Amino acid sequence: MRSEVFRRMSKGAQWRAHRVLALLLAVVVLRPAVAGLTIEITSGTQGAMPIAVVPFGWKGAGVPPADIAAIVASDLRRSGDFAPLDRRDLISRPSEAAQVNFRDWRAVAVDNLVIGRLEPAGPDRYRVQFQLFDVFRGRQLAGYSIPATSKQLRRVAHYIADIIYETLTGVPGAFQTRIAYVTATGARKTRRYALQVADSDGWDPRTIVSSREPLMSPAWSPDGKRIAYVSFEGRKAAVYVQELATGKRRRVSAAQGINGAPAWSPDGRRLALTLSRDGNPEIYVLNLADGALRRLTRHPAIDTEAAWSPDGRSIVFTSDRGGSPQIYRMPASGGQARRVTFEGSYNASADFSPDGKRLALVHRGVQGGYQVAVLELETGMLQVLSDGRLDESPSFSPNGRMVLYATEAGHRGVLAAVSVDGRVGQRLRLQEGDVREPAWSPYLSRKKR
Repeated sequence: MRSEVFRRMSKGAQWRAHRVLALLLAVVVLRPAVAGLTIEITSGTQGAMPIAVVPFGWKGAGVPPADIAAIVASDLRRSGDFAPLDRRDLISRPSEAAQVNFRDWRAVAVDNLVIGRLEPAGPDRYRVQFQLFDVFRGRQLAGYSIPATSKQLRRVAHYIADIIYETLTGVPGAFQTRIAYVTATGARKTRRYALQVADSDGWDPRTIVSSREPLMSPAWSPDGKRIAYVSFEGRKAAVYVQELATGKRRRVSAAQGINGAPAWSPDGRRLALTLSRDGNPEIYVLNLADGALRRLTRHPAIDTEAAWSPDGRSIVFTSDRGGSPQIYRMPASGGQARRVTFEGSYNASADFSPDGKRLALVHRGVQGGYQVAVLELETGMLQVLSDGRLDESPSFSPNGRMVLYATEAGHRGVLAAVSVDGRVGQRLRLQEGDVREPAWSPYLSRKKR
């Protein structure tokens, strides 16, 4: 909701820091939430690559500790690039290469086949083996044996899905990554806000911090080990940086007025912030090592929501200096700002794609409402991807193939994701309550193959 301040201001209004702060305190009301997000595919099955993911063989006693194949198939399906065969339609269930009859699989028009097995390897130790086959050529494309504990089996399944995705598309998968988001629980007078982190498929949610006051604007560090966010503890805005592994956190900015919209530099050493310490909301850069602060923008308009380019050379931000909120770009070292959005009366909350060639942003066009769009920086071409009334907080996946954002469904706040071509859509919702302020993590540490 970092751009909420723009939506609540009338055109030509004289915005002052104390009023902006009051508006930021009035962040979106979140209803009670429960742990875990459920994903619903809303569009994007046409043109997907047919693939069969056979249930993995189990070599132990009783039931297997995890359904690896189901997790892999779910990952591939929600990417929109694959259409896994329903288990009811599997013509056989091989778990070893010698059991595969490629002629049978060709008959059901499956392009690729995934088989595997799970077996015990000691107390709470397992070995996961899988193979990926090109059905029409009748040859193996990938195959690995991966050790794991019971707690690591879901992560191993995501890793397998990443291998399959990259092998078949040439683009790294993003299934092992995580997402951060804000929820709230309790009635208005007892409401507690929580910043949570979960797997990219909504599983394994973990509360990073909770507060009686609003939390907002989570931002991942480039190494995925820390999150910066804004907290209104004590009814005063402050920016914190928190280590995920230890829970240790540090307040890095608590100046008078606005402290908001943190954005990490690509080297992880600096944060771009929106501060009103000098009387007007401007973009500053904070050096985390020594606390040195450098002001980037100097304009009577509101400048906010900075985002660094992947190469660290420039910053984009939202400003109303042209009469309406639009995206501007300037050197990270300071200098002249150049407007980059011209289509529509409102463009805000920009996020760079990992290759630096595109911006995801919130756009208001001629039809009204606020939708997520992608802007091609070289051509200036803008494509609207979503169709909600109040879509916001877009965040690119680390492989640049999807955009995660917040929206509304059934009068509730939910998260949604859409492919950069607009073809694939999905919705992530809590069983009850609202969820907002999503941020997709960078690539986390990955197993060596």
